[in-house]
Parts: sequence; structure tokens; C-alpha cells
Amino acid sequence: MTGLYLEEFEPGQVFRHALRRTVTESDNMLFSNMTLNPQPLHIDFAFASATEWGKPLVNSLFTLGLMIGISVNDTTIGTTIGNLGMTDVTFPHPLFHGDTVHVETTVISARPSRSKPDRGIVEFEHRAYNQDDVLVAQCRRQAMMRARKG
Repeated sequence: MTGLYLEEFEPGQVFRHALRRTVTESDNMLFSNMTLNPQPLHIDFAFASATEWGKPLVNSLFTLGLMIGISVNDTTIGTTIGNLGMTDVTFPHPLFHGDTVHVETTVISARPSRSKPDRGIVEFEHRAYNQDDVLVAQCRRQAMMRARKG
């Protein structure tokens, strides 16, 4: 696996993830229906056309998942023990069908576990942008990561 170990993360380290993804109407509809979210702002074109946006917004939880998912290949694939939490989640601008998402991740902190020497906690800040470099989502994520030592 290509994920990094605890010792390889340094505070201030920035990852500009090469993987990008264009969001489709099908993505939004499928995710909203799979999660039983009947919000017409996401799934009803007629309703959404009468809003200030004039079109459906991509479900924000899909946006959050996509943002974190894009980061995995460069940071945590195969070396994460589990996510501990996500905080400070914001969506400063909506994401729409046809937008292409790219992501940057900054390492906020990395520390060994106080009770288990084979792991530690890394805090990431993820930021997702559309094709015009407008910030559409961000969050802090705390992950339990494997250590090389221990």
C-alpha cells in the first residue's frame, strides 16, 4: 500500500492531490437516494430552479466524502487504523453537477499514541475546490495511523 506512516507526517506538510473528479447528476441522485435524503434542493430540478441557485446542489455529505476520498491515495491508503472524527466542516460555496473537484490536504499535527506504541494520531485539514479554484468544502479530520516503529 502507498499510505504514509505516522513518522512520515510533518505539521505544515501540504499535499496537492493529483486525482480530480467531475461530479455528475447521477452521483448526486444516487447518493441522496442511498442515504434516504429527500431534500428537493438535491433531487428535484423544478424545486431547485426556483431557489437562489437556479439548479440542484450536490449533497454536502457526498462532497465531504469525495473530498476525503480524493486524499486517501496520497496519505492514508493501507496505513489508517480508523478515523477518529471530523470537525470544523464547512461548505462555503455550493457544488453543482458538472463541477470538477480537486483537493489539498495540510497536516496540522502528528503525535504518537500515549497508550499504544504501534500507532498515533494525525490531524489533517482537507480543502476541496471546484474547477474555478473556489473553495467548496473543508474539514479537519483526526485519523489513527499505523507507526513504522512499535
